[in-house]
Amino acid sequence: MATKATTFETYTAIGIREDLSDLISDISPIQTPLQSNIGSRSAENTYFEWQTDSLLAASATPVEEGTNLATYTITAPTTRLGNYCQINIRDFLISGTEQRVVKAGRSSEVGYQAAKAAKELKRNVEKACLLNGVGAVVGSNNTARVTAGLPGWLKTNTVDNASTKPSYTGSTPTGAAQVWKSFGTPVAFTEAMLSTCMQAVYEEGGEPSMLMVSPYNKTVVSGFSGIAESRFNVDGAQPSTIIAAADIFVSDFGNLSVVPQRFMTTVEDEGAGTAHNDWAFLIDPDELKLATLRPYSIQEMAKTGDADARLALIEFGLMVNNEAAHGVVAGIKAVA
Repeated sequence: MATKATTFETYTAIGIREDLSDLISDISPIQTPLQSNIGSRSAENTYFEWQTDSLLAASATPVEEGTNLATYTITAPTTRLGNYCQINIRDFLISGTEQRVVKAGRSSEVGYQAAKAAKELKRNVEKACLLNGVGAVVGSNNTARVTAGLPGWLKTNTVDNASTKPSYTGSTPTGAAQVWKSFGTPVAFTEAMLSTCMQAVYEEGGEPSMLMVSPYNKTVVSGFSGIAESRFNVDGAQPSTIIAAADIFVSDFGNLSVVPQRFMTTVEDEGAGTAHNDWAFLIDPDELKLATLRPYSIQEMAKTGDADARLALIEFGLMVNNEAAHGVVAGIKAVA
């Protein structure tokens, strides 16, 4: 039935109040599983150091009773390692008027943006520590310092898949020549690759407990035969129901919690620039630390006009206690 021409409708009415919800929907991933599981320490300089050591090879050779030592075993020194702290920032500038007007979903624009900036910085730290494969950079007047991320350190327990692993011999992996490079055509991640890497770490004395992979390779790992079936009792379901999402990989040398990492979704190796190469990291959280020279902070900047300026900042570096405690499968497919 047609509406009468004299009907007063909302289309012409003046003064209808807006309906704007106070909900601000933001589903950007903020989980940082690497930072959430590793340790932390304070740094007191832009270059922070630590030491590693190892025992002599085991020997079953006996000695005679009353042996008189003519020579003594040479005592090897510890190995001194180090990494650089890098600075990450997020700034914003809010006008005095914007800060004053009534807004939906937040009472203070500065407060809202500060909270958002802190989350963004935490994501930046996660990505730098996990995927920065360009090696450490000491920095200069016109060059930013760079902390060497996890891939740059891993050279002992590796499944290379036509990639060239790090070749550093000094205390810190630096420069493009010393980190992962020459990626070939990426190959599918297999259970055999994971088992080979796990065995290598075990033989070195490592005890990794976490397998960190991209969301795509999480689905690949869920198909491995070593995945422990997860069973949950569901009301009315007999016998127990099997839940598809697998979280534990059971190997001959220990169990690995399979952790998907959202920041490995779109993988492009930041050292070689070769797209579609992915990683699978075998991690011992006890052998990694986030070293912080300047912790997360929101600083109020000098006021130069009718606006409020803030700077969110952190200065940090990754401490890899002993790279042989971890492992990596490199050059695997990031997509199907």
